[in-house]
Amino acid sequence: MDYPNDQAPGAPVRSGVPEHGRIPKYYAVKARIAALLEELGEDSVIPTERDLAERYDVARETVRQAVRELVLEGRLRRKGRGTVVAGPKLAQPLSLASYTEGVRRQGRTPGRALVTLDRFPCPDALAAETGLTRGEPVWHLERVLLADDERVGLESTYVAVERVPRLGADFDPDSSFYSYLKDQGIAFGDADERLETVLATPREALLIGTPPALPMLLIHRVSRDAAGRPLERVRSLYRGDRFSFTTHLKG
Repeated sequence: MDYPNDQAPGAPVRSGVPEHGRIPKYYAVKARIAALLEELGEDSVIPTERDLAERYDVARETVRQAVRELVLEGRLRRKGRGTVVAGPKLAQPLSLASYTEGVRRQGRTPGRALVTLDRFPCPDALAAETGLTRGEPVWHLERVLLADDERVGLESTYVAVERVPRLGADFDPDSSFYSYLKDQGIAFGDADERLETVLATPREALLIGTPPALPMLLIHRVSRDAAGRPLERVRSLYRGDRFSFTTHLKG
């Protein structure tokens, strides 16, 4: 196999070009625009669709498709009526660390906007998944996740009222829920997580401020305390164009 010497190990092999060398016209334009982004730098406005079509001698629809894919991949983002070069994705660790810790580690300012905080009897499905008792009171905390005031995700947390009875009175919705639990003397033990790719529902897209067609990264987490008791059930939805996830494995 002809493997380029300058091939970055994290990049697609042969830059995604099949061995026969034939690629769609939009993909060739996409590669040239991607190279242009490296020259422009973060937050720079890219040339207009018409200018790019003239520069690369292609139809505007070809440019439109190339730009659309770069937006979906998080290389570009819409800003007002223009399109600008996006910054690097937020790399969130797959660990028991909080969202706050992961965002701060990258020099960004984390935040949250409260959507709802209510309580209701634990339904059968939640009880079966977490080990909580059917019918016992549970809190549901739903918040939009922010990074430098940009909406980047949506998180729903379910926790027994018995564990944090004063959540509705004492908890600051803009703060870290994990820090709040530690302040209550609750220590994390372990958790099970499942990650999948989904499309946001119309409600989720409205809350996060994205098109419904934008791919999302969805994490389901069920965690327990140090004594092995059920602690929380979390559904975290992250923008696929703004997030990647990291983990450390040991043999």
